[in-house]
Amino acid sequence: MTETGVRPETYPAWWEADVVLRNGSVAHVRPIVPNDAEGVRRFHAGQSAESIYLRFFAPLKALSDKDVARFTQVDYDSRVALVATLHGDIIGIGRYDRLDDTTAEVAFNISDAHQGKGVGSVLLEHLAAAAQERGVGKFVADVLPQNRKMIQVFTEAGYDVDYHFDDGVIAVSFTIEPTEQSQAVRLSREHRAEALGVRSALFPESIAVIGASRRIDSVGHQLLTNIRAGGFTGRVHAVNIEARHVQGLEAHSRVSEIPDQIDLAVVAVPAASVRLVVQDCAAAGVKTLLVVSAGFAESGPTGAHRQDELLREARSNGMRVIGPNSFGVINSHPDVRLNASLAPALPPAGTLGLVSQSGALGVAVLALAARRNLGISVFASVGNRVDVSINDFMQYWIDDEGTSAVGLYLESVGNPRKFSRIARQLALRKPVIVVKSAISPYGVPPGHRILPSTVPAAAFDAMLRQAGVIRVENVHQLFDVAQLVVHQPLPRGGRVAIVGNSDALGALTAQACVSWGLEVTHGPVSLPSEADAADFSTVLDAAFGDDGVDSVLTCFIPPLVTTGEDVAHAVVESARNSEKPCAATFLGMVGVTEALSGSDLVGVPDLGESIVHRAVPTYAMPEDAVRALAAATRYGQWRARERGEPVEPADQDLAAADKLVEGVLAQTPAGRAPTPGEAQTLLAAYGVTLWPTVPVTTADEAVAAAEELGYPVVIKSVSPAVRHQPGQAAMHVDLQTEASVRDSFEALSVRLAPVHADAFVLQRMGTPGVACVVRTSEDPVFGPVVSFSVAGPPTDLLDDIGYRIPPLTDVDVTDLISSVKAAPLLDGYHGAAVADRAALADLIARVSVMADRQPDVALLEINPVLAHPGGVDVLGVEITVAPSTKRADAERRAMT
Repeated sequence: MTETGVRPETYPAWWEADVVLRNGSVAHVRPIVPNDAEGVRRFHAGQSAESIYLRFFAPLKALSDKDVARFTQVDYDSRVALVATLHGDIIGIGRYDRLDDTTAEVAFNISDAHQGKGVGSVLLEHLAAAAQERGVGKFVADVLPQNRKMIQVFTEAGYDVDYHFDDGVIAVSFTIEPTEQSQAVRLSREHRAEALGVRSALFPESIAVIGASRRIDSVGHQLLTNIRAGGFTGRVHAVNIEARHVQGLEAHSRVSEIPDQIDLAVVAVPAASVRLVVQDCAAAGVKTLLVVSAGFAESGPTGAHRQDELLREARSNGMRVIGPNSFGVINSHPDVRLNASLAPALPPAGTLGLVSQSGALGVAVLALAARRNLGISVFASVGNRVDVSINDFMQYWIDDEGTSAVGLYLESVGNPRKFSRIARQLALRKPVIVVKSAISPYGVPPGHRILPSTVPAAAFDAMLRQAGVIRVENVHQLFDVAQLVVHQPLPRGGRVAIVGNSDALGALTAQACVSWGLEVTHGPVSLPSEADAADFSTVLDAAFGDDGVDSVLTCFIPPLVTTGEDVAHAVVESARNSEKPCAATFLGMVGVTEALSGSDLVGVPDLGESIVHRAVPTYAMPEDAVRALAAATRYGQWRARERGEPVEPADQDLAAADKLVEGVLAQTPAGRAPTPGEAQTLLAAYGVTLWPTVPVTTADEAVAAAEELGYPVVIKSVSPAVRHQPGQAAMHVDLQTEASVRDSFEALSVRLAPVHADAFVLQRMGTPGVACVVRTSEDPVFGPVVSFSVAGPPTDLLDDIGYRIPPLTDVDVTDLISSVKAAPLLDGYHGAAVADRAALADLIARVSVMADRQPDVALLEINPVLAHPGGVDVLGVEITVAPSTKRADAERRAMT
């Protein structure tokens, strides 16, 4: 989005971005244009004398026409300038002027009113990305010693900065290629800013309900009622253009007339009126908009246009938007008690955070939580997620001490790479449970605009596993897992004890454990029907005390001698004295009952707050309990394992790879397949050796090629119609002599000429081993996707393919290889030689780095890779180079 009008033909529109600043507000970054002349003058006129002196080293009271022209007329190559704007006004300027091919002098000027909000850091980040795109690799700057803020911008960016003091000026220089530290700084700043933006919406001091009506059946009336009935601790204002009072509150005709600073504006007016409301909120300085109104992108082209206008108005004025078409937000924290939703009652306070995209599902989610007695910390419905998304809420939950587990209902994911990155950071701290509808045209609701993806559903599943997310199939399973991980410690392993009072129920539980990969190491223990509470306590204590047990499953039918409450008390008392998790099946009970939470225990001294945390969840059937325990166990194992180190193989020549890809696109802008020589060069730049092939058209050429390469050799067809057929239909292998080469060439020619598949190459015979496929593709939504499989039927017929999303760690690579069912073939299956997994992992690591760093490599498939005891042989490759779209999770902060 730009507010500049006419732009030069060379204007790089892809440099534009909306960004979240340090205080959670939004600014727009874009290249400068000549039309900014008056804006630059106003910006300069509003600066203090000190700021002007620090920027220009002189008391420059006004800018001359020549200065303004020089500042605003740039070529976007040797001279580049970016501006940050808010409310259409320039609040910061960053620029560079190239000194030579790879070095540029950089300078920044930030509005006095917006210093300390991270504007300078954002401009440096975006300017560095633009400079790298233009071939600049180093920034230099002259800074006055008293300009501590600008020096701080450079030093805190994570670059390795050199300083040199000369003649009263500090000369600064640094390489701008992203480093591990600079990337960590960028992501940390993004996290803090986006989390703060959500916190501002969840902890408002003042709320205005726009569209608050006196009609009890209206959405605005219900929202105002729920906010007040929930006990909101802040100030509430009603906005109604007709009424003077609503629910006993003075009503204002517009937000800008309210004599109060409004933090959260809840919008419940017809969609056609929302734009005017947003403009008024902008004039009043509102921080966040919660748009409950429907009639936007979910309703068709007219609504989609309204939604675009809503986003443009809000972001250009620094506001965040939740919705439109949102069910609302809830924060049960006692400091705020916010129920800005259509839910009639504030749910019980607890530590489960929930977010849904659908309003209708929001109703169901809250109702299920209430029935299971699960307390909620925060609930949000993001609706059409035009701005604030599930990613933003996950950023908030990373540091939220009031939330111990998170449940997400995903109907679409607009930025999977960012989702995966943030979800992993969140999952390292607390469980993340995801319900995701299937990836298909039917899985994306109206109003959720996402790019079409070419990856299979298995790739999304792999992304979730890679991020440590617990994937479930429906909302019921989400709460099955949630009630366990919220109230019980994580399992340390998969060893399970089973205790109950029914042989049949115990056997059913044990069978479920086996099917879900859990090991029954204690029991099933089944008490007789005449057992009393003391008997139950004895066997339960024995199960919890067994060192060979990581978790305890209890399964009971109504006892004959004692009461169900007595059994529940026995379970709670035994569980509270152990650090092992417990899940119970009491036929006819679901959730966390009073007895199993311990809240009605009599004669149990001094339990304190631990009772709530150690409540024992109960399930209707053993299979539900086992499935939830298996999910918690896998998550606990993921969280306890080593994270690994990012792969960074040696012997890479990134400059050579960049040069080759750029050369291909320069020759063929639409893209093409590299020549065999180009493919060999590209792979070699990442340390991968491609075995050469020699095209042959006659038997004599085949013999000459064999003599050149050395025996034994392989002759094979390169026709797509037959090249991957099983058996020897399109190739002859292990040819040791001139005669065998001639005979094979003639035989293949006779067989394949009728189907026009007689295009042959000759190659040295590889070492016998397991043929594998390593593949990468650039997806419009996911970015690079790396896959691995064993060649042949496992790939072609069984779809036995593993996926991972770069960047990868060494642990990710190892997991990828082991994720396919055919992986045992690499380990000496039925007496075969054991393949060199380390060499295979090194190859995958190199390919993943190439995929991550070369978005213009649209497709790369190495097939076959022969994995054998001595290493790996790369025998064949297909590559497509094509201009890529901008990745959603780029090397600079930008809102999508």
